[in-house]
Amino acid sequence: MELIRGIHNIRAQHYGCVLTIGNFDGVHLGHAEVIKGLLLDAQKHQLPSTVMLFEPQPQEFFAKDNAPARLTRLRDKLRLLAELGVERVICISFNQQFANMEAEQFVNEVLVDKLGVKALTVGDDFCFGKRRSGDFALLKNMGAALNIDVKSTASFRRLNDRVSSTLIRHALAAGQLEEAKTMLGHGYAISGRVIHGWAKGRELGFRTANIALKRQVCPVNGVFAVKATVGNEQLFGVANIGNKPTFNGTRALLEVHLFNFAQDIYGQFMHVELVKKLRDEKKFETLTQLTAQIADDVTAAKQCFGLN
Repeated sequence: MELIRGIHNIRAQHYGCVLTIGNFDGVHLGHAEVIKGLLLDAQKHQLPSTVMLFEPQPQEFFAKDNAPARLTRLRDKLRLLAELGVERVICISFNQQFANMEAEQFVNEVLVDKLGVKALTVGDDFCFGKRRSGDFALLKNMGAALNIDVKSTASFRRLNDRVSSTLIRHALAAGQLEEAKTMLGHGYAISGRVIHGWAKGRELGFRTANIALKRQVCPVNGVFAVKATVGNEQLFGVANIGNKPTFNGTRALLEVHLFNFAQDIYGQFMHVELVKKLRDEKKFETLTQLTAQIADDVTAAKQCFGLN
């Protein structure tokens, strides 16, 4: 899959495509339906299937820390989109200049002149352009004049509920990982490179591998039984997601204690799937209390995987 970073990197060879536009946060089953439509268009027009998304996500740009919790970082989005069969992703830098672009200007200059879009698939609630002035109706009207086949993908429904990133965030916040998995079509996971932490876990007898969350708001918090992948190795463990209140921490972090594992993996990429929520994060009065609770968490997580 080809990644194009920024409008300025769209080249002449990228002219001519079928396109869908959105955040694709979580790359859930609703998104998968959009991609199915995109791939059918690609086949029909014999053109590359292309996804346009944004970094930061528009609500992160406008609302900052009040934006909805982000489900997936860009790297995970790209992996999931590639697995769905997408050929090309255009990642637009969402800044003030882009936010000020009029909806009609975006259609004419980007979709038509630069990309030569022949078919466009968007969600039924899609809005774009300065002050969100562009919508599906505008795209449909302009598309008719510009010979672009514009269609809306009816919201994918499950149990009479719309599958959406918002519903998935609610499920994750409530610790309902199976519910989130059903809507995502895959287990909820966090990935990133292992970084140096405070080494507090090692001092307490529970060495951890740490990943910076790198998002303004995290959708999950607490202690979880997890499955981790490092290289080709699959491991089980227990993880804390939060800011370590016992140590008065302020930076949210994913800390994973891997069972029967003592290798140095600093700098390596780790994929961590949350399997079951064990408890909320809490502040302990003493390190003795914290250590005893971690031991209980390890036992509970091992029971989840039949390792006791």
